[in-house]
Amino acid sequence: MPEFILKYADARGQIHQQVAEAASENDLREKYNEKGFLIYSVKPKNRAKAISNINIGSSDKKKKINLEKFLIFNQQFVTLIRAGLPILKSLDLLSERLTDEKLSPYVKTVRDEVKNGALLSDAFARPGAFPAIYVTSIMAGEKSGALVEVLDRYITYQKLNLAVKKKIMVSLIYPVLLIILVILLILFLVTYVVPNFAELYNSMNAQLPAITQILIAVGTTAKDYILVAFAGLIVASVAFYFWAKTEAAQPTLDKIRLHTPLFGEIWIKYQVAQFARVLSTLLIGGIPLVQALETAGESVGASLIKRSLEKVRKSVREGQTLYASIKDTGIFPGLAVDMIEVGESTGALPAMLGSVAEFYEDDVQVRMQALLSLIEPAIMIFMGIFVAFVLVALYLPIFSLADHMGG
Repeated sequence: MPEFILKYADARGQIHQQVAEAASENDLREKYNEKGFLIYSVKPKNRAKAISNINIGSSDKKKKINLEKFLIFNQQFVTLIRAGLPILKSLDLLSERLTDEKLSPYVKTVRDEVKNGALLSDAFARPGAFPAIYVTSIMAGEKSGALVEVLDRYITYQKLNLAVKKKIMVSLIYPVLLIILVILLILFLVTYVVPNFAELYNSMNAQLPAITQILIAVGTTAKDYILVAFAGLIVASVAFYFWAKTEAAQPTLDKIRLHTPLFGEIWIKYQVAQFARVLSTLLIGGIPLVQALETAGESVGASLIKRSLEKVRKSVREGQTLYASIKDTGIFPGLAVDMIEVGESTGALPAMLGSVAEFYEDDVQVRMQALLSLIEPAIMIFMGIFVAFVLVALYLPIFSLADHMGG
C-alpha cells in the first residue's frame, strides 16, 4: 500500500507529521477529516523526498516573487472564480497570460499540480515560493468552502501591507538623496578645493594657522588615498552585504536595530503591526490559534521576533493565554499586550489584532515623518557648519596676509 507524508493539526492545535499508509491521497484525507483533524498536506513519500531535496539544493538561489504582481494575479484569480470558472480553468488562463518571468513558472507548476489531482493549498505550498500566510489562507478556504472570501481577505491584507511599505519608502527618499549630496559635497571640498588652496599657500610660503594646517593635512591625505578608501569601502560593503544575508548575522542585526536610538522603537512597532495584521487575517479565516501563530512567525522578517513567537506558540499550545505568552517575551510594547488581553478576554481577538495593526501602522508613519522632519534640518545645519569651517580655515591665511601687507 502506498505511503504518504501527512501533516495535520489535532483538536488542541498541536501540529503532527507522520508517515501513513492508504489506498490513495483522498482516502487518507477522508480518514483523518472524519477524526476531526485539520489536514495541512498529504504528499507521496518518495515524491516528498524528491521535492525536499530540490528545495534544499536550491534554497539559496530561490527567486522571490514580486508581491505587487502576485497581488494582481490574485485579484484576477478571484474575479475568474467568482465569475463561475473552475479553479483549474482559471489557473490555465492566468498561467498563459502572465508576463512576470519569476511568477509565471510557479503558477504553471501550481496548475500542473492541480491538474494531477493535488489540492490547491498543496499545489501552492510545494514550490516554496509563495508567502506562508497565503498557503495557510487557501487551506482555510478549502476547509470552510469559502475560498473566494478567504482570497478577498488576503488581497485586502496584502494591499494594506504594501501601502504601509510604500509610504515608508517614499518618506525615506528625500533624506537619503540629501545625505548622498552632502557626502559628495564634502568629498569635493576636502579632496579638490582644499588641496588647491594648499598648493597656493605652499607657493607663497605663507605662515598658516593651526586650523588651516589641520584641514590641509586632512585634505591632502584624503586626495592621495581616496581611491584606496573607495575600494576599501566597496569591499567592506560587499562583505557586510553577504554577511547580513547569513542566518548567523540576523540576531546581531536585530539587536542593533532594536537598540538603535529612535529607530529601534519604530522598528519594533512595525514588526508588531506586521505580526498583528497576519495573525488577525488568519484567525478571521478560521485558522486555529496555534497554527496561525506558526504561520505568522514565518511571515515576520525579523529573526528576533520569530524566536519570540516560537516561544509564544509553545506556551499557547501548553495552555497559556496568548497575551501572557506575548508579555513574557519582553519585546512587545505594553499597549499591544493590553489590547490583546482585552481582545482575548472578550472573544474578539481577531478584531482587536486588526486594531493593534492599524494603531501601530499609523504610529510608525507618524513617528517616521516626525523623525525625518528632524533629520533634514539636522543635515542642513551640519552641512552649514562644515562649509563655514572649511571657508574660515581656508581664507583665514589670506586675511592674515592682507593685514600683514597693509601694515
